[in-house]
Amino acid sequence: MSKAFASQNDSTDKAISFSEVGKGLWAFTAEGDPNTGVIIGDDAVMIVDAQATPQLAGKVIEKIRGVTDKPIRYVVLSHYHAVRVLGASAYRADHVVMSDTARSMVVERGQEDWDSEFQRFPRLFRGHESIPGLTWPTMTFGGRMSIYLGKRRVDLMHLGRAHTAGDIVAHVPDQNVMFTGDIVEYHSACYCGDGYFSDWAGTIDAIGAFNPDAIVPGRGDALVGSRMVGEALDNTKDFIRSTFEPIARVARGGGSLKQAWDACRAECDPKFSTYAIYEHCLPFNVARAYDEALGIDTPRIWTAERDLRVWEQLNS
Repeated sequence: MSKAFASQNDSTDKAISFSEVGKGLWAFTAEGDPNTGVIIGDDAVMIVDAQATPQLAGKVIEKIRGVTDKPIRYVVLSHYHAVRVLGASAYRADHVVMSDTARSMVVERGQEDWDSEFQRFPRLFRGHESIPGLTWPTMTFGGRMSIYLGKRRVDLMHLGRAHTAGDIVAHVPDQNVMFTGDIVEYHSACYCGDGYFSDWAGTIDAIGAFNPDAIVPGRGDALVGSRMVGEALDNTKDFIRSTFEPIARVARGGGSLKQAWDACRAECDPKFSTYAIYEHCLPFNVARAYDEALGIDTPRIWTAERDLRVWEQLNS
């Protein structure tokens, strides 16, 4: 292989922030690493996205215990990716919640995704020995589900395909705050390797229709206020468009994957090269956009072996 995956050389610990984005609503962020949302109700706590390992989840729990001693009863997972779900056991929650589609993706490709992400991003999997296995939900739903933490209602919704086929958001209507998972990012690249470029902008528009007062995105700083929210929604849509359109032109014109890579970089580097995990995401984004442009609707499964083949093809 010509060089290591971009994130294999990223060994620097990130500074953690824990900020309140609404009454009893918190964002655990770490300079572009995966975020976790915390929803404190009258009688219990809900987690939105669990982190990659129990060790990392322990850092979230430490922050939670600085603001409440209420029991953690729910872990909601916005999608199936390993960096979001494999830390779930640390919370000892009564229920783990996913969409029906996300659970089906754990069945179909959960182990392959774990193996792939472990190879790509070793720093996030420090302490991986404590992961008990794949994370399975105790509750699933289709389009919408409401959970009550005492009087506080949390609406879980599948608003459309985007980062994966099974993405969900968590909306807390009493504060009009939304936890979006990786549908929305802020100053971080979108990982599109399992995404749906043609649907993504419409799903973001469905989020925007709520006019959220704050959003906890999948990566990057918490977004508080209409200006930051609007900027992040627009910027995420621009990232998706700027990635897909040049690649689609190459693919539909009979060009190679390497030519699509070059076209994507020409469009995206000037705008996004300083974003967190930009170089990490590029090979997977290019490969998926190329496939989708040629009519392949369902993303092909990423395995550790396929990762290496694509990386070598694009970087040799």
